[in-house]
Amino acid sequence: MLIGQYTHSIDSKKRLALPAKFRGELGDKVIITKGVENCLVVYTQKEWGVISSKLGNLPISQGEARSFTRHLLASATEIDLDKLGRVLIPDYLKDYASLQKNAVICGLSNRLEIWDEKKWDDYRKNAEKGVEEIVSKLGSLGI
Repeated sequence: MLIGQYTHSIDSKKRLALPAKFRGELGDKVIITKGVENCLVVYTQKEWGVISSKLGNLPISQGEARSFTRHLLASATEIDLDKLGRVLIPDYLKDYASLQKNAVICGLSNRLEIWDEKKWDDYRKNAEKGVEEIVSKLGSLGI
């Protein structure tokens, strides 16, 4: 299971080491794409198959479905992990997420998110302010 939060540096060759704890589950190749809130999302090949299948079944007659499908699929790229578990993040994804020197990698069960460290700190502080309200809303969903 992909859980936890880790901070890693992006090296001079634009490589980011994924946490060793996750590497066995991720395999040799991952899919990285744009997420929401200007982070990147990392999927295993198996999980990407599930996600892309669901996106492919969304109605093309709905503008929001088309936009979200384009957002995820057009920006997705398959990336090999090197022997040290590093990934080379393409410039267009690095720019989208405003990744600088340090990145925070968050395990979210079936995926990872990669955030610029400062953006993650800002997001986390704001999200924690409203956690009680979020919990009460999720209660109606059975969580």
